[in-house]
Amino acid sequence: MKTNPASHHVFILMGVSGSGKSAVANQVSYQLKTAFLDGDFLHPRANIEKMAEGHPLNDDDRRPWLQALNDAAFAMQRTNDISIIVCSALKKSYRDILRKGNSNLSFIYLKGDFETIESRLKARKGHFFKPQMLVTQFATLEEPAADEPDVLVVDIDHSLEEVVAATVATIEGATQKD
Repeated sequence: MKTNPASHHVFILMGVSGSGKSAVANQVSYQLKTAFLDGDFLHPRANIEKMAEGHPLNDDDRRPWLQALNDAAFAMQRTNDISIIVCSALKKSYRDILRKGNSNLSFIYLKGDFETIESRLKARKGHFFKPQMLVTQFATLEEPAADEPDVLVVDIDHSLEEVVAATVATIEGATQKD
């Protein structure tokens, strides 16, 4: 894979909870030997407790978290050829906060339908996200449109291995353009 040290790239794997962001990012990061950050690790305690109680976060809850992720992306792109961050980034305004000042940042939207993701969430163990919150996530989701050319789409209606392979190919294609 060709990378240009002057243009280190950050990829944010985005999508609703249950779309496979963490599982895909872990495997892709391992295969490509990239830096990796699960954005959930930067949530303040209050956000984690609120989600654990089954309450959705609001924009005021998310703003400082998104700004911390923007700072992390900036730091990562300065020191790594390729970095991967996991963040739901459901609204365009959230993606705008994440991309601000980070010209070498792209999103990979792990896109799936409600039924596929709901079945995956029901099978999960030990995650603080409650399956009933999926309705809220889809209601909040503003799917990226043509005015966001830095968003690449990977269809998740495949096996984990196939989604990982498609994500690797997407990253390789994007970094070869640099």
